[in-house]
Amino acid sequence: MKLSIIKIGGNVIENKEELSKFLKAFSELEGPKILVHGGGKLATQLGKRLGIESKLIGGRRITDEKSLELITMVYGGLVNKNIIAELQSLDCNAIGLSGADGDTIQAHKRPVKDIDYGFAGDVDGVNATVITKLLVAGLTPVFCAMTHNGEGQLLNTNADTIASELAIGMSSNYETTLYYCFEKKGVLMDVADDESVVKHIDTESYKTLLEQKIIADGMLPKMENCFHALKQNVHQVRIGDIGMLDPKSTLFTTLTL
Repeated sequence: MKLSIIKIGGNVIENKEELSKFLKAFSELEGPKILVHGGGKLATQLGKRLGIESKLIGGRRITDEKSLELITMVYGGLVNKNIIAELQSLDCNAIGLSGADGDTIQAHKRPVKDIDYGFAGDVDGVNATVITKLLVAGLTPVFCAMTHNGEGQLLNTNADTIASELAIGMSSNYETTLYYCFEKKGVLMDVADDESVVKHIDTESYKTLLEQKIIADGMLPKMENCFHALKQNVHQVRIGDIGMLDPKSTLFTTLTL
């Protein structure tokens, strides 16, 4: 059986109109599906209002105790429950989860090397048995970007990584396709031209795109997650905007080995 795992980007989450369009398209996807979201920019905005300064190094959040409280409120509460409520209105019976719920995603606190990221988690494993039971029961899991270490500690975990690890973990039970849905139509040959989508990337063409610096900066960790997933039996990865969820759409990037 096929399973769709979709990670939604922050720029979609922050735009109510775009989020509603995305959730409608997501609700209409056939077959079992899982949604993964973060909410970093909203956490930063709320943090300012509460006097909690967000510290970022290289785009990654330093999660101290106050930041952990903040993202638990924003990711696990505000963002997650609003998404769940809207999906229910679209007849998609969704259930909101962190990795701690049902012991679905286990992680460990990232070891300190050059930078201390605080309560940041690196994923150890996914409980495919529990998640499969939810899917078989007709529920659609919606995961926020939080995991736990099995010892009572919640951990802030990169949403792209959670989506990738879920796709890997569930590939033992399903033919999984991983979608990274953000504001662009895919990987672009020219960042100034939204229509210049690279429609297919495999291992060889990926090396070429790296050498040409077409894939660089913030796209690098996303692509690393993609190929990591493909090497661990994930069937296919797609990158694009909301339009790629339309069965008739062809304007997005597909990654295969």
